[in-house]
Amino acid sequence: MEKRGKFITFEGCDGCGKSTQLRLLSEYLTENSIPHIFTREPGGGKISEAIREILLNGKNSEMTDECEALLYAAARAQHLHDRVEPALQAGKLVICDRYVDSSLAYQAYARGLGKEFVTKINAFALENYLPDVTVFIDLTPEAAFARKQGADENDRLEQAGMEFHRKVYAGYKALAQEYPTRFVCVDGNQTPQEIFNDVIELLQSRNCL
Repeated sequence: MEKRGKFITFEGCDGCGKSTQLRLLSEYLTENSIPHIFTREPGGGKISEAIREILLNGKNSEMTDECEALLYAAARAQHLHDRVEPALQAGKLVICDRYVDSSLAYQAYARGLGKEFVTKINAFALENYLPDVTVFIDLTPEAAFARKQGADENDRLEQAGMEFHRKVYAGYKALAQEYPTRFVCVDGNQTPQEIFNDVIELLQSRNCL
């Protein structure tokens, strides 16, 4: 029987450098012949990607916070079925750009929907697919948006304002304290290579590589 794969998620504020780290990690895993898949949330499959377009479309400004949270949860359930579970069953390393902690940081904390509501609608994911490791790239939203030269005008969440993103960051910091055995924090103020070196070291120490 194939040994079940590991599930690793990457989290952080918009512009913290996740995309760069995911690209470097993909290159590393390929060079070292480690079976893996990369995926993202919201997205990762046909239906989930269609939901992503609705969620991030800057023209959908009238979307309620509750609708937003429920759409994320729906996309997640489909994504787990389509991409994550098959890869884990095949013994592959699953690397996901954002996961349920994004819903907790963005919707529970920043939107003010509360952890109980967001936890309840994501019970399927939390009870059956908790990540083995969550890598949090710790960079303040001020530093992140300065690095990416402002918010993307076509991204509804990036356009939510700095106060919103400060709450997101505070949410992540609270989650890291609440789940210290799952969260690993990496200083996002370093160079991309320094961050990557820390990521590899942390993943190796958790027996994920």
